[in-house]
Amino acid sequence: MEIQSKLHLVDWIILSITLIFIVVYGTYVTRKNTNVQDYIKGGNDTKWWTIGLSVMATQASAITFLSTPGQAFHDGMGFVQFYFGLPIAMIIICVVFIPMYHKLNVYTAYEFLEGRFDVKTRSLTAILFLIQRGLSAGITIFAPAIILSAVLGWDLLSLNIIIGFLVIIYTVSGGTKAVNVTQKQQMIIIFLGMFIAFWMIVNQLPAEITFAKALEIAGASGKMKILDFSFDFNNRYTVWSGFIGGTFLMLSYFGTDQSQVQRYLSGKSVRESQLGMIFNGLLKVPMQFFILLVGVMVFVFYQFNASPLNFNPKANSVVQKSSYNADYQKLTQEHFDIENTKKALLVDGIQQHEVAEIQLLNAKDANLKEASKAIIDKINLENPLEKIESNDKDYVFIHFILNNLPKGLIGLLLAVILSAAMSSTASELNALASTTAMDLYKRSNKVKKSEIHYVKASKWFTLLWGLIAISVACVANLFDNLIQLVNIIGSIFYGNVLGIFLLAFFVKFVRGNAVFMAAIITQILIIIVWYLDWLPYLWLNVLGCLLVMMISIFFQFFTTLKPNYVNK
Repeated sequence: MEIQSKLHLVDWIILSITLIFIVVYGTYVTRKNTNVQDYIKGGNDTKWWTIGLSVMATQASAITFLSTPGQAFHDGMGFVQFYFGLPIAMIIICVVFIPMYHKLNVYTAYEFLEGRFDVKTRSLTAILFLIQRGLSAGITIFAPAIILSAVLGWDLLSLNIIIGFLVIIYTVSGGTKAVNVTQKQQMIIIFLGMFIAFWMIVNQLPAEITFAKALEIAGASGKMKILDFSFDFNNRYTVWSGFIGGTFLMLSYFGTDQSQVQRYLSGKSVRESQLGMIFNGLLKVPMQFFILLVGVMVFVFYQFNASPLNFNPKANSVVQKSSYNADYQKLTQEHFDIENTKKALLVDGIQQHEVAEIQLLNAKDANLKEASKAIIDKINLENPLEKIESNDKDYVFIHFILNNLPKGLIGLLLAVILSAAMSSTASELNALASTTAMDLYKRSNKVKKSEIHYVKASKWFTLLWGLIAISVACVANLFDNLIQLVNIIGSIFYGNVLGIFLLAFFVKFVRGNAVFMAAIITQILIIIVWYLDWLPYLWLNVLGCLLVMMISIFFQFFTTLKPNYVNK
């Protein structure tokens, strides 16, 4: 079964109206920003519920709604452990980070580091943020481009450019407030669309299969295993990596990443900012659990309905035209035979004596899918200039949407995914521009400039980073899984940055020179550890944080570096 190439007129209308409304609304309500306070900090009048929804929308990119269900479809609910550290991180940020930032009245998180250490440490940390967030912004544009490429048959290059400029329009115009006000509308659309999708999936299961029976089928197939208490580093997602590695990652992301810090710096007061973050901490884990459950229900749906051997329609098309088509069709037929056998077994739900047989059939089907990927990889070796992605995790949910939902709802679900893409990308471009304008441009500008000058500079930097993000999107690929790729990029840099902030908050005797040297050494070491694949990526956050703190303390005690007594 191939993904449809055309949408119904109703879908186009719903999709177009939704996206046009977001762009026009965000541009109109924030058209009068005339100073840096309004443009970068949103006028400091944001209420807690807007902060909470904006923070969630910034993290919940199109990748969340495109990739997470596919992750659950293939690997089950275990990915939710990734978020276990988030509530802990929210409490620490509310107690330590938010009061400090508001007390110092900073525009960016990195501005604080100059007062505590020195200008070179501030600049280095800002540059580390710009590198990792610039790459991530490109991925958040690339993700929805995949969707529209599958739907419309357009090339990815054109789509990356269209999506990127759509976001740039209102982000350049309105700054932080435009991002905040549009994200409320986007989150409403997102929640509405996902709840409707979940209801439709369960509703389309056979009449005999209740929701409880669907969960039993998923459990028998290993999809409902949520907690893994093992200490095996080969398992990326365990309770321990979630609570420990996840806490460090979330502390870094929400406490030091300007795309998130800027959301709560716009708060009307410390209390409003804190309430917004607590709101995020309470709602985020259940939201991710629900999105994963949607993916599990899609898995159950395909136990009773035909599914392709590989969900990437382009991969199937290329194989059919290759010399490997006969082998691929043989695998496809075996896949269909397994599906029919499972369907007959599960017609009345899963029985205890059928569990072993179902698990055996699932294992055989998984081997067939791996064999199909091997064929696609062979074709890629023969045609390296036209590489086709063999990984299909990120195509699972969109395949279900386009082939099994009624007209109108397809447009709504596409609007959900594109709204998420726009909200996340807008936050990232806004933060990248603010950091560049305030931490690099303004800080290095010796001549005093007007407020209007820096607002205009921020707008130009927004455009520049938008173009860079589009360029990154044009050379991106699916990697193992989009949502993992974004978190891997963050984990390479976040631990180091978090360690610098923790030194600034709690280790008062360490000075700027020691921290600066330690940060450079730590970043090199973390890149080596990641490249050699010595640790699962979540643990890179812990390692980076501990390394920069220990090396800084070592340098301060045992080297001849002159302490920086200017900044106390």
